[in-house]
Amino acid sequence: MSVVDTLHGRPVADPYRWLEDPDSPATRGWLADRSREFARATATWPMRDRLARQIRRLVATELWSPPVHRGGLAFTTRRDADADHPRLVTIRDGRERVVFDPAVHDPSGRTTLDAWEPSPDGRLVAVQTSTGGTERGALRVLSADSGLPVEEPIRGVRYSQVAWLPAPHHAAFYYVRRDSRGGRPGVWLHRVLAVPRVPDILVHSTAGPCAVPGVRLVRGRWLLLTENHGTGHRTDLWIADLSGGRARAPRLRPVHVGEDIDSEADVGPDGRLYLRTTLQAPRRRICAADPRDPAPERWREIVPEDPGATLDAFTVTGTPDALELLVTRNLLGISELTAHDAHDGRRLRRVELPGEGMVTRLEADAAPDTAYFCYADVATQQKVLVLDHGARRPRPWTVPAPDDTAQRPASTTRSGPSPRTPVPIGRSRGSRPRRRTIRCRSADGTSVPVTLFSARPFDEPGPTILHAYGGFGRARRFGFSATVLSWLLAGGRYAVAHVRGGGDAGQDWHMRGARRNKIRSVQDLVAAADTLVDCGYCSRGQLCLSGGSAGGLLVLAAATMRPDLCAAVIASAPLADMARFEQLGLGRLWTREFGTTADPVDFAALMSYSPYHRALRSHGCRYPAVLLTGFHGDTRTDAAHPRKMCAALSAATSPDRPVLLRYERDVGHGPRAVTSAIELAADAHAFAAARTGLSPRIRSV
Repeated sequence: MSVVDTLHGRPVADPYRWLEDPDSPATRGWLADRSREFARATATWPMRDRLARQIRRLVATELWSPPVHRGGLAFTTRRDADADHPRLVTIRDGRERVVFDPAVHDPSGRTTLDAWEPSPDGRLVAVQTSTGGTERGALRVLSADSGLPVEEPIRGVRYSQVAWLPAPHHAAFYYVRRDSRGGRPGVWLHRVLAVPRVPDILVHSTAGPCAVPGVRLVRGRWLLLTENHGTGHRTDLWIADLSGGRARAPRLRPVHVGEDIDSEADVGPDGRLYLRTTLQAPRRRICAADPRDPAPERWREIVPEDPGATLDAFTVTGTPDALELLVTRNLLGISELTAHDAHDGRRLRRVELPGEGMVTRLEADAAPDTAYFCYADVATQQKVLVLDHGARRPRPWTVPAPDDTAQRPASTTRSGPSPRTPVPIGRSRGSRPRRRTIRCRSADGTSVPVTLFSARPFDEPGPTILHAYGGFGRARRFGFSATVLSWLLAGGRYAVAHVRGGGDAGQDWHMRGARRNKIRSVQDLVAAADTLVDCGYCSRGQLCLSGGSAGGLLVLAAATMRPDLCAAVIASAPLADMARFEQLGLGRLWTREFGTTADPVDFAALMSYSPYHRALRSHGCRYPAVLLTGFHGDTRTDAAHPRKMCAALSAATSPDRPVLLRYERDVGHGPRAVTSAIELAADAHAFAAARTGLSPRIRSV
């Protein structure tokens, strides 16, 4: 029976409300029918197996995370070339020991290692896991020596930050609860192996259900607490000095609270508070303050805003008499890394990166003269680099070779290439993808950049995937994707529209495509698609739109507004029903991004582009072929969105335009096993190849 809600005097039909119950007999039967449809379709896609093999070859390399040094140990994660998950290991004197391996903990492969943080002395490590894709997990304290748990796990955490207290405190740490399962949301203090056992202490309670707390402990003394309020570029920030032994009840001094300022903070070896902030700088700048008197009116600018690039991250390295700020900026997906004098902000040098790519996880080491970061680009798998103080060029981090493999379990034996010799990908001039940036004109006249990648000449039209995200102020960064590279090496072209709503041009660019302005994100994507066709990069029949999560909303909205826009659409774990998004998944946290149906103006804006409702209002429309993906364990966007969208589109579109749903159980919105990720990627791009005419010719790497 169809449900009809009345919102602000307007009837809103919802005939597929019953699909919101994922485990009802009706939904299970409907999903079984969709699975059979999908299986029949995949059998007709000639590129499917070839793409899967190519993607598998591209990801078959050993991957490491930057090391974290504690108590004479280097903590790092390693994923072997043939492994589904990375495992946490320690290295000392060239010998490697496994601390936690998700594949051993759960042979089914459903458990992921979400986060980890070692204690200051390196004897313990807090490990966070979740199962079945729900991202709701457990926080376990393990012995770094044996890998065994030392106490019962803490339940009900979700990507919790952990901040260990230094000596002489008993082993204890602050951690974060983001939902009410197991305790009130906020920052809590936990004592490990306390005798007698004492309950965890709430040291900071969040201001409301939409606030996301965070915690860090810097230099063993300064406690930094944050509350992120939705996506409106507001982060409240407090600091506390724990040197007086007030761990149980820290005196939190507000840095900025209740203002539309987004800041990330650190305390340098010189004792100053450094802040990467949007205060008077939409693309961010770095300021310094006295942590004992940190009010914004007393900040001093160190590194000014760059009007042409967004300041991504920074870290403080060196000693108080030779202190530097390492700063990464993002210009349309390409990173720049520079060093600045921490006292006056003078640019000292530009760090030479291996190519045009992405810098992530920039962190100072425990040693004051060293920093680590990860680098990747469209044809280079991620690698860990080391930057010494004063150096212009980073060096590869060399993982010490274990001197006694007999002491390690069989599952830890090395396989695949050494990190000293990463897999060469696309080195020849003919196969390495090239990059080009063009501009399109959106409906209101705004110039929107579009980045194109191609391993074939740009003047040859061909099958093209156009990707967009355009949400939450997140900037697109061009790192390594085996899926994208396999598409390029097969002769396809890949384009990214830097639409408003994303963070590609700073805070203003985000807000111009947020909330009541979200329709502009859709219009930007439509303009990008039209421009690709008008400029001869592809025809309508060669174009496939692709987006996930908020990007899935975008591509579905564009296709339902302009059914003639393209040949195909891939929408992965999308938002679709914008009248109900606040009742599904984490939608209640996203009202600053999309608005709320409780507000009549917001509601009108939401309904102007809501893909589900646009599909419900049309019948016999020749929509593009659509592939939706849904994940049963998805607690972010909720798989009800793709289920309902599939039903609505199937009823609305022409019979010759397939609407397919690829639905998975035991996975969610976030990380998954590599094998599962390969299968998903191969299916999606084989669908795109079949609908855009990409021929089954793949160039070897």
